[in-house]
Amino acid sequence: MAKKQAAEPDEVKLKKKIAAKRADHGNPEGDTTLRSLKKRLKREQRKRRALAQRKKRAAGSKGAAATPASA
Repeated sequence: MAKKQAAEPDEVKLKKKIAAKRADHGNPEGDTTLRSLKKRLKREQRKRRALAQRKKRAAGSKGAAATPASA
């Protein structure tokens, strides 16, 4: 069986969590949970960009025109 895709990607969930934490917090620099959420978000973004780069390189010259990078 194939894995089920999440209804919304982790990146979107993390962005929502960060926005919610920022809204109800007075001192965002001192909050360790907010910092860890930001780090997780950055990790997810790096994974997405690395995957897009790998796909682009694997496709070679024909892949540049065939599959545009996802935004």
